[in-house]
Amino acid sequence: MAKAKKQPRPKAITPKGFRDYFGQEVTQRTHMLASIAEVYHHYGFEALESSAVETVEALGKFLPDVDRPNAGVFAWQEADEDGQGDWMALRYDLTAPLARVYAQHRNELPNPYRRFAMGPVWRNEKPGPGRYRQFYQCDADTVGTASMAADAEICMMLSDTLEKLGIPRGDYLVRVNNRKVLNGVLEAMGLAEDDPKRDDVLRTIDKFDKVGEAGVRELLGKGRLDASGAYIDGVGLADHQAEPVLAFLTSKGDTVAETMTNLRAAVGDSAVGAEGIAELELMGSLFAAAGYGDDQVLIDPSIVRGLGYYTGPVFEAELTFEILDEKGRKRQFGSVAGGGRYDGLVKRFTGQEVPAVGVSIGVDRLLAALREKGRLAATPTGPVVVTVMDRDRMADYQAMVSELRQAGIRAEVYLGNPKNFGNQLKYADKRHSPVAVIEGGDEKERGVVQIKDLILGAKLAENATLEEWKERPSQFEVPRGDLVAKVREILASQTGLASQNDSQDG
Repeated sequence: MAKAKKQPRPKAITPKGFRDYFGQEVTQRTHMLASIAEVYHHYGFEALESSAVETVEALGKFLPDVDRPNAGVFAWQEADEDGQGDWMALRYDLTAPLARVYAQHRNELPNPYRRFAMGPVWRNEKPGPGRYRQFYQCDADTVGTASMAADAEICMMLSDTLEKLGIPRGDYLVRVNNRKVLNGVLEAMGLAEDDPKRDDVLRTIDKFDKVGEAGVRELLGKGRLDASGAYIDGVGLADHQAEPVLAFLTSKGDTVAETMTNLRAAVGDSAVGAEGIAELELMGSLFAAAGYGDDQVLIDPSIVRGLGYYTGPVFEAELTFEILDEKGRKRQFGSVAGGGRYDGLVKRFTGQEVPAVGVSIGVDRLLAALREKGRLAATPTGPVVVTVMDRDRMADYQAMVSELRQAGIRAEVYLGNPKNFGNQLKYADKRHSPVAVIEGGDEKERGVVQIKDLILGAKLAENATLEEWKERPSQFEVPRGDLVAKVREILASQTGLASQNDSQDG
C-alpha cells in the first residue's frame, strides 16, 4: 500500500499587497478615527456603516487603474444552479456604496442626506512601497443638494479636521478646483466628449506637479525623455491645441480675482467652463465669509482628481511640511485627502440626477503624517502587570487586578510560567507596562505590596548616578490597602514626565 503523501505546511506569510496591524497601530488609528468622527458629527453628519461587498454592477467602473483585470477590484462570481450568478466585489471606496444606499433607502432618508463612514476598502492594484491593496478610508458626503455651500462646507470641515488632529495651519493646504473649468479647457482645445485624447490630456495634467510646465508641454506634444532616459510618447497635440491647457495650469494668481481672470482666458467661450468659474468664485466668497484664509483653503487650478465620476468642484488636502525619504532626500509629504462633487453617481440607479459632494481621508497616510510630526506616541502604554510569586495564590492576584480595573486602571495578571521572576519583568517590558505589582509570601504576611515604577526605573538605568538612584527610588512598599492610590500616583507622575520630555523635545 502506497504511503500517504504528507501535506506541506502552509507558509506563514502575508498575501502580497496586504499587511498586519498590531496593538499600537490599531490603537492610534482608533483614536484618530474617533477625533475625525467628532468633527464630522459636530458638523451635523450622521454615521453609516454599509456592506463591504457590493455587486460589480452597483460599484461601477470608476477607478483610474482601468488596465487591470476587473477594473482594479477583487471580484468573484456567485454560483447559482446555472452557474450564472451575480458578480460580487469588495468595495474599492466608500462613495460608490453610498450611491447604492441612497438610491435604495431614499424614501426613508432625510433630504439632503449627510453621512460619514469609516472602514477598510480594497483595490486590486499593483502594490508598492507604502501602497497596499487594503487600506482605511474616512468619508463624509452630502447627497441631495446642488448648493455650492455644501462643497465649501466640506472643504472647511476638512481644514478643521486636520487642525483637530494636530496638523497646524501652515503645515497643510486644502486646494480647490472645478472639473467644469477643466471641461471648458478641453472644449477650447477642440476635444469632443468622446475624443479618446481627453483621458490622455487629463493624465498629463495630473503630472504637472512632477514635470512642470515644460514637461507638460512636451507630453501634450510629441513626448519627452524622463529622468531615467526612457522616452515617453506624447498625446500628439499641435502647439495651439496645448495652449489652453498650459494657460489653465499656470492661471493661479496672487489673488482669487486674478486667478479667475486667468481662468476665463483659458476656457475662452466655453459655457461649461464659465459655469465652473462662477462656482469657484462663490465657494471663494463662502470661505472668506466663514473666516478661512488662503493659508487654509485655496483655489488652485492644478488640482485634478483621478476618479472618473466628479462633475464639479474637486479638492485635495495636501501636507506641505518636508520629510526625508528612504534615501535621505527632502520632499513634501503630499496629499492625504480628496473629494469633490459627483452629481451623476446616484443617477445610475434612479435614472434621475441627484446632486452629491463628498470627501475621503486616507487614514494610513494621515497616520504616517502624524507620526512624522510627533503627534502620536512613540511607544504605547501597556497595562499594569500584577506579577505571580506563588501560583497557589492566584485568587489574591486576581483580586488586585479587579481593584485596579474597577478604579479605571488598565491591568492584567501575568499568566505565563511564574517560575522565573525575571521573565515576568521582561514580559512587562515587552508590553510597555508602566508599573509592576509584586506580592510574595513575605509581603503577604506583612500586609504590604511592592510597586515598581518601570518607566522611571528604565530611565534611571540609562544614565542615573548612585545618588540619583537613592534620591528617586523606582520601587515602593505600601500597605496592601493603598495599592490603587499608589499606582494612580505613579501613573500621574509618568504623565507629567512625558509632558516634560515632549516640551523639551519640541
